[in-house]
Amino acid sequence: MVNVSQYPNFLILLLVLLLFSGAINAQKFNIALVASSTLKDTTNIYHQMLNDNSDDLMENHPADDIYNNIWTSERLNPYHFPVDSLPDSVRIDCSNFVLPIYGKVTSKFGRRRYRYHYGIDLRLNVGDSIRCAFGGKVRIIEYEPGGYGHYVVVRHDNGLETVYAHLSQVLVNLNQYVKAGQMIALGGNTGRSTGPHLHFETRYLGNAINPDYLIDFERGTMRQLSYLITKKNTFNYQKELSNLQLARYHVVHRGDTLSEIASRYGTTVRKICNLNRISTKKLLKPGQKIRVK
Repeated sequence: MVNVSQYPNFLILLLVLLLFSGAINAQKFNIALVASSTLKDTTNIYHQMLNDNSDDLMENHPADDIYNNIWTSERLNPYHFPVDSLPDSVRIDCSNFVLPIYGKVTSKFGRRRYRYHYGIDLRLNVGDSIRCAFGGKVRIIEYEPGGYGHYVVVRHDNGLETVYAHLSQVLVNLNQYVKAGQMIALGGNTGRSTGPHLHFETRYLGNAINPDYLIDFERGTMRQLSYLITKKNTFNYQKELSNLQLARYHVVHRGDTLSEIASRYGTTVRKICNLNRISTKKLLKPGQKIRVK
């Protein structure tokens, strides 16, 4: 048998090697733990980012390909796509539809004296439930005291956007996904409104579409399971709108006559009467506003 006491240097060397080997294994173990922890933390971070509804940079929004990834709550129409720049035709899937509210149509789409009415008004009682027309995502929740009052804009998976205005209370959150038929608000009389009603709009790339083209409001159903948007038919109001924007008006003063007003603006009495849908014998009242061009 070998007497190890005869080799003290060997013992010291052996102890050093054992300690060094143990330190290396411990360091490897610690590195493995750190790597595992780092990987876990990184995974958690990405998991949180992917599920963070407030992170617009990583979110997908309905119809992003159509809207060029433009998603903002700042303006009703931030897209600046004039009708002339739209495709000649686009087919919209309307199969998954729920009427926002059953109510009598009190005002239709079109010219309203000195301005244009871009939607349809439906009569209701304050507090009535307002439901989302199609599935989609809430893009705007806003209050406009001189116009829409409390209103909501939803971007839908089919490419349309809908507007719900004059609400008394909003029941959804910004960037929230909603289903067709989901209750999103309560009807009201806020903003520029003469009585409780829902002002309802349908838009495509910011351009208003007459909701009556898509929806049979008496039956509460879509007129067709799909709607073909065309520049010629869907946006045939553009000429009337352009003429309205170029229109000029005169505020009647005491003693004014139709002939005097026509002479002042270089037009005729008959043209003024046609523009205002009045007879040549119409008596003018001070303060009355009439169109002259």
